[in-house]
Amino acid sequence: MTDQNEQQHPGGTPAGPQADNHQADTHDAGTHHADKHHTDKHHVPTPADEETAAVVSLDTAGGAMGPSAVPATAQSGKIPGGPDTLARRIFTGSGMVSVLAVLLALILGGLLIALTDKQVGATATYLLARPADFFSAVWDAATRSYVALFQGSVFNPRGAGIGGQFAPLMETLTIATPLITAGLGVALAFRAGLFNIGAQGQIIMAGILAAWAGFALHLPLGLHLLLVLVAGIVGGAIWGGLVGYLKARTGAHEVILTIMFNYIALYLLRYLLNTPAFQRPGESNPISPILDPNAVYPQILGTQYRLHLGFLLAIAATVFVWWLLNRSTVGFEFRAVGANPKAAQTAGINVSRSTVLVMALAGALAGLSGVAQVAGTEKVLTDGVAATYGFDAITVALLGRSTPWGTFAAGLLFGAFRAGAVQMQIQTGTPIDIVLVVQSLIVLFIAAPPLVRAVFGLNPRRKKRTPAGRSKTAATTGGAA
Repeated sequence: MTDQNEQQHPGGTPAGPQADNHQADTHDAGTHHADKHHTDKHHVPTPADEETAAVVSLDTAGGAMGPSAVPATAQSGKIPGGPDTLARRIFTGSGMVSVLAVLLALILGGLLIALTDKQVGATATYLLARPADFFSAVWDAATRSYVALFQGSVFNPRGAGIGGQFAPLMETLTIATPLITAGLGVALAFRAGLFNIGAQGQIIMAGILAAWAGFALHLPLGLHLLLVLVAGIVGGAIWGGLVGYLKARTGAHEVILTIMFNYIALYLLRYLLNTPAFQRPGESNPISPILDPNAVYPQILGTQYRLHLGFLLAIAATVFVWWLLNRSTVGFEFRAVGANPKAAQTAGINVSRSTVLVMALAGALAGLSGVAQVAGTEKVLTDGVAATYGFDAITVALLGRSTPWGTFAAGLLFGAFRAGAVQMQIQTGTPIDIVLVVQSLIVLFIAAPPLVRAVFGLNPRRKKRTPAGRSKTAATTGGAA
């Protein structure tokens, strides 16, 4: 049997007491709607009302769904009315943190310079009596050293003519060239989630092949240099690609692999330089013959400077890496693998192929550094062809936040440090090692962004929510806590 209260009218309205309740609810809803409509006609929406309505619409999918327990503002990462201003984003962004890390390292480096200065030590004996003398001596010691560093790396007003005055800048660009290209190789691997510390070995292998092609072969102008360039790039790409292949096939960690490959390349170079195929005839030292004149980089601003074609190739490599990461499908796959390899594989990306390819490209970029050394700067092959460029490239990539243009700028900075350190020691007697201390401090601060923000008072903190802010959250969440 069916209860009378459950019977319905043909129109679908329930009968009995439920019908009375339904009619009453309908009447109340209609009255409320009429009142709301009457009120809205005379209410001018404020920006806060529009923002709240937009947030509610976002959270409820335009009214199609109920409000979620988590505010849409929390889901999107934006706090309405919060401190997410343009100035705060600029001064707390990763680029500004890198700049402040360099500044903080220079300040601490200046204090270390002052501690070793004789005049500072002399004024410290009567610090309490005349503190101004002490602080003046500290300032003079630090500024003298940094001015000498600037004059040795950017502009020397005592130089002979315009050419002599800008000679330090040309030297900085020359030294920065292998730092930039090797740093790009490390940065590219970082973006793909790989820690490539094998740039040192990749530079060496590129130098071996490029140097052999340069002194053992004798080809026409243009063709010979192109062959040297290709040989160096291929040498670095093979050395880096082998690491990627072993990681993809066996799961071996790239850090262990690259460290071992660095040693293999170094001792292979030392062995080859003592063989007749590579050792210069009549020499007992481990040094190769001089490269053929057709196989060396031309000096782009004349013979008075060492700046060569490799710097222009470094700029081209920076543009290429930027395009690869931001405008190509392959670069998107690299970034996806770096962000989450499992998710990338689920999305159909071949993670193993990406690992091999990115390490090969990283090795090729580092190989440009090897070519720049043997065909541009040194024009011979020695066991110090890579110097410490491969390891400094890690710092350059970290300072550049693994971005192409950031790495380019960091390479210029470290090139300036290297170029100006000698002049700083000559003029002021400050040890060259102080530059290494500053570089180490930069790495320290780059690895600890919260520390840098705290020192300069740039820690982004949410302001306390006002009652209006709480009402917005309540409207967004439907009152859910």
